[in-house]
Amino acid sequence: MATLSFWGGVGTVTGSKYLVEGGGSRVLVDCGLFQGLRELRERNWEDPPFDPKSLDAVVITHAHVDHTAYLPRLVRLGFGGPVFCSKGTADLLKLLLPDSARLQEEEAEYRNRKGLTRHQPALPLYTEEDARAAIKLIRTCPNTGEPTEVAGGVSASFHIAGHILGSSLVLLEVDGAGSDGAGRRVLFSGDLGHYDQPIIPDPVAPPACDYMLVESTYGDRLHDPEDPKVALARVVNEAVARGGPLLIPAFAVGRTQELLYHLRELEDEGRIPVLPVRVDSPMAAAATQIYSRHRDEHDEEYASVVEENRHPLRTRSMVTASTREESKRLNDEQGTRVLISASGMMTGGRVLHHARRILPDERATVLFVGFQAAGTTGRKIVDGSKFVRIMKGDVPVRCHVERIGGLSAHADWKEVLRWLEPLRETPPRRSFTTHGEPEAAAAMAGHIREHFGWRVEAPEYGQGVELE
Repeated sequence: MATLSFWGGVGTVTGSKYLVEGGGSRVLVDCGLFQGLRELRERNWEDPPFDPKSLDAVVITHAHVDHTAYLPRLVRLGFGGPVFCSKGTADLLKLLLPDSARLQEEEAEYRNRKGLTRHQPALPLYTEEDARAAIKLIRTCPNTGEPTEVAGGVSASFHIAGHILGSSLVLLEVDGAGSDGAGRRVLFSGDLGHYDQPIIPDPVAPPACDYMLVESTYGDRLHDPEDPKVALARVVNEAVARGGPLLIPAFAVGRTQELLYHLRELEDEGRIPVLPVRVDSPMAAAATQIYSRHRDEHDEEYASVVEENRHPLRTRSMVTASTREESKRLNDEQGTRVLISASGMMTGGRVLHHARRILPDERATVLFVGFQAAGTTGRKIVDGSKFVRIMKGDVPVRCHVERIGGLSAHADWKEVLRWLEPLRETPPRRSFTTHGEPEAAAAMAGHIREHFGWRVEAPEYGQGVELE
């Protein structure tokens, strides 16, 4: 008997973990950190609901922390098998996992130094040593649909998902599964890309499958119809008129590169003035270099800029802050400048240190360009909170708050339906909406049911399904 069970990425947009068991093998698809609400974050510290030592392999759809950053913890708890992903994802993980570990260690050190902990002493979830051990387990696969055996009787093929560099749809094929013993194909959408975004190609059509997990981050909403570049120009020019800083919390991988691409274009077109642009994230700087190297995943527009011997991801007055000292010096700058800093949902990282100074400034602007999960500082600001808690202190929110939905790297519900259209005549036996908050996952299931008439549901944490 083959089964699929859901241990993250259900009821929330974080912590993605899906366990497939069949043919004597156990394969975990994605291994993400929970973020946001305290009850979710505390799951990171609990023993996982499966024995890490019993896993034969882990398969990763893409590099973002909500899909990968539990890997060092899994290794710390005894997992030692291979981790399969695309080459682009592998290169990004070599940056992301040690960075995540450093943040864990720095946060624990800061809390101990400042006495901001309920535990004595505060400990990191994992260390850089754990992260490096996880990186040694990585095996790369082509992002072209060619199957790779990942465990006995289980193969995986990777297809471009168009979300960030290296992001993949993963088709898992389980030999001998099903009541007829013919085997079953399970498709994991990972995070689906927003169509027509710059730098990387659109998601490819989904391959035929028996079971499907499809993301539902924007299952209950559509992206703002305003062109994101037009919206970004408006926000920048209004920030210039106010004379204050523009803080953009952005994921170091994916969103930062897209922002730089748009800002560079707007400068070239004379639609915004040339401003100081500060990227306060060593990982974002390194990720940008990786994006530049992976020419096989560039779209035609990006490639055409490169052919003109111009750097698509550099504005005219751009500085990257790598060290803590360089980051601190950014606080001394005056006037309008664009400050891009991680994390994108303000759950940690350097952006919090900037936010403490910028949020109370009535001339300042904070711009959110991605989904803000429930319980995150970013979500509270977007929802209109007058104060937010940062590092055990209440910080007033007096700045202007802006949001651009069209810069999201996630497909909205209409785009998900567009992506699913090729399966209309050969639908999956059963589909599941994942990686969405409860209302969004339920809404996405409703859209699929209404549009295609398929059997689809929003699964619950811990739910198990037999691959019949």
